[in-house]
Amino acid sequence: MPVHNRIAGYADDLTEWRRDLHAHPELGFQENRTSDVVAAKLAEWGIEVTRGIAKTGIVGTLRCGSSQRAIGIRADMDALPIEEATGLPYASQNPGRMHACGHDGHTTMLLGAARYLAETRNFDGTVHFIFQPAEEGPGGGRVMVEEGLFERFPCDMVFGAHNDTTLPVGQLAAVAGPVNAAADQFWIHIHGTGGHAARPQGAIDPVVIGSHIVLALQSVVSRRTNPLEAAVLSICQFHAGTTDNVIPERASLNGTVRTLQPHVREEMQRLLTEIATVTARAHGAEAVVEYERGYPCVVNDGLAAERAATAAARVLGEAKIIRERPPVMGAEDFSYMALAVPGCFVRIGQAGQDRGAVPVHHPRYDFNDEILPIGASVWAALVEQELPRT
Repeated sequence: MPVHNRIAGYADDLTEWRRDLHAHPELGFQENRTSDVVAAKLAEWGIEVTRGIAKTGIVGTLRCGSSQRAIGIRADMDALPIEEATGLPYASQNPGRMHACGHDGHTTMLLGAARYLAETRNFDGTVHFIFQPAEEGPGGGRVMVEEGLFERFPCDMVFGAHNDTTLPVGQLAAVAGPVNAAADQFWIHIHGTGGHAARPQGAIDPVVIGSHIVLALQSVVSRRTNPLEAAVLSICQFHAGTTDNVIPERASLNGTVRTLQPHVREEMQRLLTEIATVTARAHGAEAVVEYERGYPCVVNDGLAAERAATAAARVLGEAKIIRERPPVMGAEDFSYMALAVPGCFVRIGQAGQDRGAVPVHHPRYDFNDEILPIGASVWAALVEQELPRT
């Protein structure tokens, strides 16, 4: 694999860093140890460190030459509330917490690029290494942007990456347009009339009504949206009752909606609310819908995607670069950064012959250390390409 020779020379260091982070996972906005590790390494390499953005977030700034151009590269740092089941020597030492999405690897790849660029300084301009907290739900990317990330650290473009367990090692996807879905949450609270289970005629059963709502909502995507415009509606929780002989007073449903286009997002919220409330009313009950907008869709800027693909091709070869690929319906809070600054979110293949194919958010997931020098080299190549010395 044609990675930078200097980066290949400290591949063992990258693996050691990554496994140390893996063994000490921290949840969103609690990445105190992780932030300390990142900040210490950046400072050791002479990179200016700014801490406290979005609580535990860090920006490392490296300037070289006189160019006013600047780019940002982002890595996420947080873990998931999952009990690890890998049995690895470097498995999580924090019960109920696990790097089950590869953020330990994302952080390490960016650290590898930072070390290389600090040592070689073969560029002209400014690079901001953005280490973001709380991607897994709390929305650290949104908080960083709201706290003035790009006003304090102006960038012409911003880039991010995620490992991909469905792509083989050595492939990278840099695709223009939508690549990750917008993600919304909803709660449907059904208010009926409780009663004795042996006398259902005296009650208005919220369990039955909730079941009707669940079934009715399954037709939203199949019959009420354009089949060429992607949408997902999943009911993931149904709570009601406390015992076997009482019809409960209330029931609640919870789930998620995923979309790729703003008008579809609006329509899904409208239809969900309408169907839930009307269905409940038809059965003599009331349904109250709470609908919360989550991460926006990640939309890659066309020029940024092409620049990322070109840089990656220098490392992996043109044949290994994917420029056209359907979006995934998972969400990513890199979306907030890409809304603020032209950006590109790439996916780096990590599926090898004997590791790297267990899906993310799984208790037996592990990041494939083989791709650490690849990711670091891609980021280094991107900086040298976008901030060339004249």
